Amino acid sequence: MKKSSGILLPIFSLPSDYGIGDFGKGCYNFIDFLSRSGQRYWQILPLVQTGYGNSPYSSVCSTSISPYYISLDQLVKEGLLTNEEAKTSYRPHGRVDYEFLYKIRYPLLRLAFSRFDKTNQSFNQFVEKGEFTDYAIFMALKENHDYTDFTDWEDQYKFRNKKAINLFVKQNQDKVLFWQFLQFIASEQWSKVKSYANEKGISIIGDLPLYVALDSVDVWANPKLYKLDDDLLPKKVAGVPPDYFCQDGQLWGNPVYDYAYHQKRGFTWWAERIEKALTIYDYVRIDHFRGLDRYYEVEPTAPNAKDGKWIDVPSKKLFDAIHKKVDKRKIIAEDLGIIDDGVRKLLKEVGYPGMKVLSFAFDGQPDNLYLPQNLPVNALCYTGTHDNDTLMGLIATISEWDKTNLINGVQNSLKTLKMPLTVTDDYSLCQAIIELGLNSKAKLFIMPMQDICFKYGDYRINEPGTVKNENWTIRFEEGEFNFWLSDRLLTLTKKYGR
Repeated sequence: MKKSSGILLPIFSLPSDYGIGDFGKGCYNFIDFLSRSGQRYWQILPLVQTGYGNSPYSSVCSTSISPYYISLDQLVKEGLLTNEEAKTSYRPHGRVDYEFLYKIRYPLLRLAFSRFDKTNQSFNQFVEKGEFTDYAIFMALKENHDYTDFTDWEDQYKFRNKKAINLFVKQNQDKVLFWQFLQFIASEQWSKVKSYANEKGISIIGDLPLYVALDSVDVWANPKLYKLDDDLLPKKVAGVPPDYFCQDGQLWGNPVYDYAYHQKRGFTWWAERIEKALTIYDYVRIDHFRGLDRYYEVEPTAPNAKDGKWIDVPSKKLFDAIHKKVDKRKIIAEDLGIIDDGVRKLLKEVGYPGMKVLSFAFDGQPDNLYLPQNLPVNALCYTGTHDNDTLMGLIATISEWDKTNLINGVQNSLKTLKMPLTVTDDYSLCQAIIELGLNSKAKLFIMPMQDICFKYGDYRINEPGTVKNENWTIRFEEGEFNFWLSDRLLTLTKKYGR
């Protein structure tokens, strides 16, 4: 990476006529905006089909693409839907309503599938490749079981009895093909979006969650990869101990990996997983990277994550296997949270750039590693991540003592870096933090769209450790990514040589 900058914006937050951001005109318009603004990177959240809680970090399939991202306008152009049918999903304003989407969007997609030419050569090649065979069978089985968890299915399906599965597929061919169709269309549309971005000089940074969901095709198809009991329930679950975000820790509930089994298999699953991610994105950020040095496991019956245990990972052998498959220069480490010497040593060994978040920088401590004047070159600097409040939200809600620390810290950094900016109000404070990030030595500076637009806390993407209706629902309006904002960004980007 050359010294440059980019924007963090999830697909679901893009402007759209149909209730959620998708791979339609909003995507292409935003790429044009990035190009006009002098930005070279677009960071997104996982594209996956989400489950309970609508979090992109919990999916029924870690390699899937959410069917909600399929552009209805594109389906209309292909003759699979009419304009009138697409308009039943018309909802250009407001937050993402996942219940509305579930009720309206899937019937539309089934209607499109009923008109699709199933002899299409590209589609048949996609199906024969087999990448989504398990996914399609899994989702068809979930349909037949009223979408209950697979751990509650009859044993013949739960434990993947080959004869029973083959009979199910034979009797439910159209249901299985429907889920193949969704991944085919979503993959085709995303491929065109990514190609357009690359043509415009924009690289896509994707996100790879560390863990997979229990109720997923990942676990169902490969249960030996995880610490499960004989009934395929977790012996231990993942989480993090108490930290900045949550005083009780975060009890994620994901099954943890059985690294002894992974090691016997040469860490093939991990290497292929990252290799696949780098066909979808140009760069991939490994979420919760510290969990690949040591991970935190908790009893599945625990009420919170306070009382867990740290377990070592055979990280050298793991990353040796990964680096035989992929270009390590394409990987970014999310090294936030509880970082110890083991994580620092691992990060140095693999050479991945880590993350530095300015929202954590100004606590009055001159040796704070996140201060803009303390940042190394091999790092990605952020004003905040999808888990942080927006800058304006933070400024508006912190205590007077913390705000004084913040202002004094920002002013001291401005002075240290010889930047003639003045902090007079909340907006100029937010602007100063953005410019400090742009002026840092970090090779890449990423700005959440919310911070560029001076949005308050009602535009926060996610509050960790909570399952709220507001999480993962923020959408921007048509016209917000305008020429005035683009000119402002371009001026700043040129000013700081990014």
